[in-house]
Amino acid sequence: MAADPYRICVVCTGNICRSPMGEVILTSMLTDAGLADRVAVDSAGTGDWHVGDPADRRTVRALHDGGYDCSSHRASHLTPPDLGSRDLVLVADSGHLHDVQRMARHIDADPEIRLLREFDPAAVAAGTLEVDDPYYGDADDFARCFAEVRDACAGVVEHVRDVV
Repeated sequence: MAADPYRICVVCTGNICRSPMGEVILTSMLTDAGLADRVAVDSAGTGDWHVGDPADRRTVRALHDGGYDCSSHRASHLTPPDLGSRDLVLVADSGHLHDVQRMARHIDADPEIRLLREFDPAAVAAGTLEVDDPYYGDADDFARCFAEVRDACAGVVEHVRDVV
């Protein structure tokens, strides 16, 4: 890893469903693109009630079915110091966008804060920029979430390629 990697944090509510998917998929795609030595990816939640917990079992299953492993994931909570040390923060929905933008007003840094699906041209064209929370859903909701996150991560890789 370079001395000062480009730092990305993927954010959702509890850091057990959407953001772990983003972290795992994006990390893998950046590795495949030859960018892993210049970029560090992690994830966090806007809430702290799942801190230390593994990813939701349905997230683990959706990632496994897609060829990814998140068995080492443990949920964490986004704090102002965390935010201040990131270059790019990718949020799952507009509620997270609002929360993270509000937090950013109280730090001495200016991370880029974006909805994850802004990096998926099909989502932009359709006007569907939020990754719906699958937590109260079923396996199909988790599979849909996985596909949305995967498609957006491909666009994030292209963005990162342009900025690092």
